[in-house]
Parts: sequence; structure tokens; C-alpha cells
Amino acid sequence: MGLGDHLAPFVTDALGAPFERKPFAIEHRRRLLEPAEGRVLEIGAGTGFNLPYYPEAVSSITLTDALDGMLRRARRRAATVGRQVEAVRAPAEALPFDDGTFDTVVGSLVLCSVSSQQRALAEVRRVLRPGGRYLFLEHVRADDPDLARRQDRWSGVWKTVCFGCHPNRRTLEQIEAVLAVEEVERGVAPGGMPKLVRPFVLGRAVAR
Repeated sequence: MGLGDHLAPFVTDALGAPFERKPFAIEHRRRLLEPAEGRVLEIGAGTGFNLPYYPEAVSSITLTDALDGMLRRARRRAATVGRQVEAVRAPAEALPFDDGTFDTVVGSLVLCSVSSQQRALAEVRRVLRPGGRYLFLEHVRADDPDLARRQDRWSGVWKTVCFGCHPNRRTLEQIEAVLAVEEVERGVAPGGMPKLVRPFVLGRAVAR
């Protein structure tokens, strides 16, 4: 168990929890998860910030993350909010589930830090049943050219400091290459987050 397994979960909660209490974060978590139903898989679940917002239509929740430390905190958060979950250590690029296992897959602020977006999304498509939905909330490359250049300039430092997070990925294009995007909202998060990671997309896509 490496230092990152202890440090990354601590930093995630210490820095993320204050922002998660803001109305913007609460509203967007709820909107992200409103369409979730049936058997749900959440990839890169982290410490479980989504857990309070899953709707009644969800019958089961399976959480995956590449770090045991994240999953330990997610289990504690699940108990706090009264959720039954299964927690499985696995990277998004290699999910240990059969084809078509899930009705819904959720990914929030995870495709920024996977080693391969293509492999991760191929796995999402594989474990979704036909017609199942992928619900996503991701920070992305800025449309504003000046901010995009700044994201490129600081990408190496940001990735090193923030546990492999890339601030400048064209994530929506990667999702569209694998799944049929039904709905997408583009926006910029308010203050409380660094400017490099404020541009975001929120939406849902279908496995065809």
C-alpha cells in the first residue's frame, strides 16, 4: 500500500468537502444522478461524494476505484447516509464484471485522471446493457483559447500535484466516439475551484 493510497483520499476529502457543500455542487450532483436506475456501477467513485444523491429507482450500487483508501472512505460515507454498496478495487480501464451487467454507469470527475480514456470508455460500454445509460460530469478543455493555452501550459505540474489529473482533455469527444450522447450541458463552475478545472460537461449517453 503506497503513500498515495493514504494521501489521495485525505486530500480529496479535505479539499473537496467544502466545495461539495455549496449549492452549485449539490445541484449538479443531483442532476447528474437523477436518471440513474436499476443496477448502478460508479467508476472512480473516490470517497463517495455522489452517495447521498442516488434516487429511489436505483436497486443496487457498485463502487469501483483504483485505490483501497478511497473505497474505505466511500464505505464509511455509505454507512453514514444509509446506503448499501458493494466496493470493488479496480481501475476504470479493467472492470471485473461481465458484459451487460449494469443498467447505469456513473462517472464524475474521473476521466480526467484515467491512464486511457479510450479503454475506460470501452469498458463502460461493455458492462452496460444495451440501452443502458452512462451519466457523466467531467471538467474538460476550455472553449476559451486563452484558458485552454493556460491549461496546456500547466498540465504537467497539475498532473503531478493532483494525482494524475489532466486539466485539458477533450473528454466529451471521447465519450461521443463510444456512446450515443443524448443530452449534454456545457458550463463553467463558479469560484471555489481553480480556473484550470472550472469548464465542465454534464450529460448522459446511451449504449447502442
